[in-house]
Amino acid sequence: MKVLYAGSFDPITCGHLDLIKRCSDMFDQVVVTVFNNSAKKYMFTCEERVDYVRGAVKDLKNVTVESSDEMVAQYCRKNGIKVVIRGLRAVSDYEYELGLSSYNKFLNEDLETLFMVASPEYSFISSSGVKEIARYDEKFKDLVPENVVEPLRKKLGR
Repeated sequence: MKVLYAGSFDPITCGHLDLIKRCSDMFDQVVVTVFNNSAKKYMFTCEERVDYVRGAVKDLKNVTVESSDEMVAQYCRKNGIKVVIRGLRAVSDYEYELGLSSYNKFLNEDLETLFMVASPEYSFISSSGVKEIARYDEKFKDLVPENVVEPLRKKLGR
């Protein structure tokens, strides 16, 4: 079975990577898609984010990385994907993710959303939190894959 793991990955974190690895153990093919939301302001370009995700998953043979400007429901229909994986860190994530999954189902009735709970050691990590910590403390490097450490330092002028 082919599944989609979608996100903005600005930047990819160890929490994202953990979920991708767990999915790669469960599913035949994992398509990680970096979505570009025109309403968001990103630290990294879409191309940079795709490169960092690719670098982080390079050893996972059944994982591919792409980018898209489409809506998730349209992207899945076009690419023959019927399952979207979404990570949950806390109860507050559930409300937000439930809304997204409802819209996706409305737009593509064949699409199902599977929620995966974050591993406890990663349940507090968010990309926005990582960027904030990276501005002030070197411990951020424990929260992102190794290939993201230097680009994040450089982007922040550290």
